[in-house]
Parts: sequence; C-alpha cells; structure tokens
Amino acid sequence: MARAWQRMLSGRRLDLLDPTPVDIEIEDIAHGLAFVARWNGQTQGDYAYSVAEHSLLVERLFTRMYPVAEPKWRLTALLHDAPEYVIGDMISPVKTAVGPDYGELDKRLTSAIHIRFGLPAETPKRIKAQIKRADRVSAWMEAVQIAGFTVTEANKLFGKPDEGHIDGLTIDLRPPLAVRADYTTRHAELLDLL
Repeated sequence: MARAWQRMLSGRRLDLLDPTPVDIEIEDIAHGLAFVARWNGQTQGDYAYSVAEHSLLVERLFTRMYPVAEPKWRLTALLHDAPEYVIGDMISPVKTAVGPDYGELDKRLTSAIHIRFGLPAETPKRIKAQIKRADRVSAWMEAVQIAGFTVTEANKLFGKPDEGHIDGLTIDLRPPLAVRADYTTRHAELLDLL
C-alpha cells in the first residue's frame, strides 16, 4: 500500500487520509505555508508571495470587514488555507480538474486543524462566506499589486473591493522565515483572545 502520511519538521507524522488533531503543530503549518507560493509563483518581486502572507492579509481584511467578529472567527480566517501546508496551493482551474477528491481531503485536514486549535470542526456557512469575501478582496489586491492584472481584469474576476477595506494596505514580498514568524505570532495572539 502506498504511503499516505508525511513527516513534518516537528517530527509528527500526518496521515493525509485520516488526519488527527494531535499531529497538527502550528510551527509545521506556518513553515509549510511560508514556502508555498500563491499564483503558481507567477508574481513580481524577489520572493514568492506565500500562502502564509496571503492568510495574514485575509485575516486582516476579515477583521476590517467584520470588526465585531469573535476572535475564533478571526483565527478561522487566519487558518482558512492551512491545509495547503501539506497539499499545496492549487489554482482554481486545477482544483476543478482534480474533482471532488481534493475537496474531501481539504475538508478532513481543515477539521483536524480546527479541532487542534479549539475551533468548531466545521465553519458555519455565514462565517465561511464572510471569510470568502475577504479572500476575494485579497485576491483582487494580489492580482493588481503583484500578479500583473489590470484593475479592470481584477474587478471582473474578483469584484471591485470597497476602498475602505483596502485603504493603506499594500503587499510587500518578504523572506519566508519572516512571514513564518509573523504567522506564528499572529496565531498566538488570536489564541490568547479565545
């Protein structure tokens, strides 16, 4: 039988077919996400735009868009792409081509990650939709600022964002280790609020 687990830098073995919360460590998530490039690496700059950096931006946007959101939902926003630390970031067309198996794997990993950090295994639909809105604003910013899209193209693909949500926010590409540190720090800050 083929191996379906991955050894993490923490020493944990994460079974991808049956992930358990005990095998989830934030350091592994932060490290993996800091080295996974969004946009298949097709971004401008000296460093790849990582999923960790994207996740920090989504949490920040979510907090701006929903300022009364409970800390657990802000943490959920930070962790919204956490499974990608082991399965990578697939662009939407590839996810569609892979089919429902990708979604099931993502769902199992998300549940284990959420349970590990004291969140509901399944995110309520309303909160998931709010995080998705913040995710789309992030995608718009990324498209325009670092992925070479025109504003017109980004508006068509992701919807024009409310200027108040993005005011003063810019994407600065940074080394993976700096992003990893910020991700773990933000995770700890949000855990302290729970």
